[in-house]
Amino acid sequence: MIIALLGLPVAFVMGNAVKAGNEAFQAIPSELTESPSGQTSYVYAADGKTLLTMFYEEHRRYIPLSEMPPLLYQAVIAAEDTRFFHHNGVDLPGLVRAFLANQRAGGVEQGASTLTMQYVRMALRDGARSPDDVLEATEQTPARKLREVRVAMELEQRLSKEEILERYLNTAYFGHRAYGAYAAAQIYFTKAPKDLTLTQAALLAGLVKAPTDYDPAGQDATAALARRDWVLDRMARQKYVTPEQAAQAKVESLDLKVTDPPNDCTGVTQEVNNYGYFCEFFKSWWIRQPMFGSNPHERMDTLRRGGYQITTSIDPHINSVGKNAVFSQQAQNTAFALGVVAIEPGTGRVKAMTVNRTFSVDQARNGANTDPGKRGKIPGNYPNTVNALLGGGDLPGYQAGSTFKFFTMLAALDAGMPLTTSYHAPKQLVSQYPGTPGESSTCGGRWCPVNASDAMTGNQTMWSGFGKSVNTYFVQLEQAVGSQNAVKMAERLGLRWRSETDKAIAENPQRAALWGAFTLGVADTTPLEMANAVATVAAEGVYCEPIPVVSIIGPDGTDRADATNPRCHQELPVHVARAATDAARCVTGFKAAGGNCGDWSTAGGVAAAVGRPVAGKTGTTDSTRSAWFVGYTPQLAAASFMADPDFPFNNVGDGNSQKPVQSVVAVLRDGLAGQPVLNFNYP
Repeated sequence: MIIALLGLPVAFVMGNAVKAGNEAFQAIPSELTESPSGQTSYVYAADGKTLLTMFYEEHRRYIPLSEMPPLLYQAVIAAEDTRFFHHNGVDLPGLVRAFLANQRAGGVEQGASTLTMQYVRMALRDGARSPDDVLEATEQTPARKLREVRVAMELEQRLSKEEILERYLNTAYFGHRAYGAYAAAQIYFTKAPKDLTLTQAALLAGLVKAPTDYDPAGQDATAALARRDWVLDRMARQKYVTPEQAAQAKVESLDLKVTDPPNDCTGVTQEVNNYGYFCEFFKSWWIRQPMFGSNPHERMDTLRRGGYQITTSIDPHINSVGKNAVFSQQAQNTAFALGVVAIEPGTGRVKAMTVNRTFSVDQARNGANTDPGKRGKIPGNYPNTVNALLGGGDLPGYQAGSTFKFFTMLAALDAGMPLTTSYHAPKQLVSQYPGTPGESSTCGGRWCPVNASDAMTGNQTMWSGFGKSVNTYFVQLEQAVGSQNAVKMAERLGLRWRSETDKAIAENPQRAALWGAFTLGVADTTPLEMANAVATVAAEGVYCEPIPVVSIIGPDGTDRADATNPRCHQELPVHVARAATDAARCVTGFKAAGGNCGDWSTAGGVAAAVGRPVAGKTGTTDSTRSAWFVGYTPQLAAASFMADPDFPFNNVGDGNSQKPVQSVVAVLRDGLAGQPVLNFNYP
């Protein structure tokens, strides 16, 4: 078949075919629809230098011919098509020579495809819309070869030789998932194409014919070196280099530095492994953006083929501070996860996202699952996991304890209740909310919450009640404003209910109005949501959607500002946010500007440790199953949690309750080092 395949084009092109055959040849479609080849998208940290990962189907980056060394394309021409600059897309002498050689050999001895014809084949393959189209573009048939000849001749009339060469060198496959010269230089030598040496250029040129057969990174590089030397001899014969230069290049070391380019979030390299959790948040954000496609599948395809240069919001310095804080306090090989998220108020940009885990799908050596129902069946989440423990994924989250008092206080302030609102807070309160039969918190059919200590008993205002985290004060405040309004406030600040229990209550106004325990943080949330909620307060009521990007630049230089601009609006009145901050100052020991915080608070050493104005809130759940702290300055907001993601009933214990506090302290203190000290505004 190959002999006939090569014979047919010769007859047609040389004018020896019968009139009917020539007309048939002219009738072959000559238009080439050149679909843009998929290009790799690069994802960087906020410094624009730290590479987090790439997204691609075929690792490729299109570069102009001017960014390739002449030695590279000269080597390719010498190896694949020495008459490239002299034919019209079809090399007639080459066709005849190959035809005769193959006839003598009784099989395929020589090929006859020019660079232009090879490019046509690659373009038809890349533009294929179905497996049948791919087969039609690559199968060894006379019809396919005739089409290549026809299209190549037409293409040579439309494009210059340099344009064809540029397209070829950006499309050719070099092995090891490297498509195009840029990816090949990166993967084999960890350098840009312009920095290739003669011997390296010859090696790459030799790969195009058969990347697997001539793989220089295989166990035996003999074939690759022989092929390289053959290319060098061809270059000397074409006078691209002198015989002496070719001889010198043959004895030079290849200096291979083969790299496996990272791909997707699971490809995040070990050096920046902890960024994997942020990467998962970025990916989940991307597939929700309508400007990148009509559905999640199309949007991921856009990311993998779009060739974007993406600068994310993650700050290497702040994230490193957070990572050091959580890893120094809590080992990886433990069921309890300790993590922290930091967000910039007024923009919603996520600055840090780290947890005491290794981001990896390999869970073969993970510890036992602490959930009795899963033990022995499913590994635990430590030390390796890819679950979105910090937010942005499908996990329901964790109960956040008394940090939810923020929502009750904000709802009350928004309803016009002043910070001076005072209630007598008893040790135990018989509330108006129905109790649960059989539970110790139920008395006389009512829910009867208690305070954590006797020192909380007495008259409290929002300042002292918040600073001391007085349960019985906040349940009375919730009764006054309506628990359904506290729930609505949490939703306004970005909380989304994921567990079936939380959804069933929050989405039913009648049931939400009876959800007294909501103010004590019995609903699930994530550090990402809580950091953004307090960032709204820090920004004086401006709510911003959490966003993981600063800029997205397309391969043509287009700035996708439609995706990267902060998405913000004034959700709370300024005076409400300022008032809430004044009460939240009581927690940290910074003291309120407008009222009396009392003589102690739940995190009174935070302000001195941070060394600048800071507000916040502690939170623990029943039996300290989880521990939380949310804190903020005007420039940065952070939330830290500690819990068992596998089994939320596994108590972290009082001894661990300060770890989230210290994590946030480190992020705010060291993350903001060198930045101006800004004060809060009082309403």
